[in-house]
Amino acid sequence: MKRFFTAAIILISLSIMAQSPTPYIIYDSKGKIVDFEQMAKKMSNVDVVLFGELHNNSMNHWLQLQLTKRLFSIDSSLQIGAEMYEADNQLILDEYMSGTIKKTYFESEMRLWKNHKTDYKPVLEYAKKNNIPFYATNVPRRYAGVVSKKGFKGLEELSDEAKRYFAPLPVAFDTLAPNYDEMMSMDTGHGMGINVEFVEAQAIKDATMAYFINKNHKKGFTFLHFQGDFHSKNHGAIGWYLNKYAPELKILTISTQEAGTIEFKEEYKELGDYILVIPEDMTKTY
Repeated sequence: MKRFFTAAIILISLSIMAQSPTPYIIYDSKGKIVDFEQMAKKMSNVDVVLFGELHNNSMNHWLQLQLTKRLFSIDSSLQIGAEMYEADNQLILDEYMSGTIKKTYFESEMRLWKNHKTDYKPVLEYAKKNNIPFYATNVPRRYAGVVSKKGFKGLEELSDEAKRYFAPLPVAFDTLAPNYDEMMSMDTGHGMGINVEFVEAQAIKDATMAYFINKNHKKGFTFLHFQGDFHSKNHGAIGWYLNKYAPELKILTISTQEAGTIEFKEEYKELGDYILVIPEDMTKTY
């Protein structure tokens, strides 16, 4: 009887949402509707939260700011990291966050994404205002370019100084791991598959982000990390590497999906602990 009542409530909720414009809906991996507060409280009790975003989705970025604020209000033991900032720029980031350098220097030297002002700056400025540690976790793009051309072996040719900015060598890699298996099966046309070096270039990003998350994570803190959905969906990529570096870490993931309807789909089950569904016609930021 209880299950029937719960199912009825869900159906009524979906019916109401279908009749009114709904900016987003959150499901757990079993298809149960979860409210934002429930999700935030769960996340405040884990070591790492991987928020898989769609880079140009405005609702995504607003919710990232709201989650940052809520986690900080629940427990100020919060750290933040993001794919959008590269590891060799950590010093510049630290200097800006501490007020040592002007915003103009920060913006001119950080290799910021073109949508930084609208999408990532709000979280960064909130962290700056509240002294929340913020980490640049991604591999410098020039080194991902080396891997795309030469594979992981190309990194071995770099200097010791360069090697400070990506995951330690040798880097574990499995073409059958979640998300990489998907890439390996892609067809580029004329029956040609993806070069393994291209997949390794994605993997060095994931390994590096996982490495710096683990390196900087403080016991008792929640490390909130923002990255493209590919880098965390299916509990793969960054999550896969975190499980190798520190299997004891408790991790929760959010996977963002744009869809024409808000109903839960069977294909969502494996994507993450929480699935954030946003209308496909949501305003894009670029």
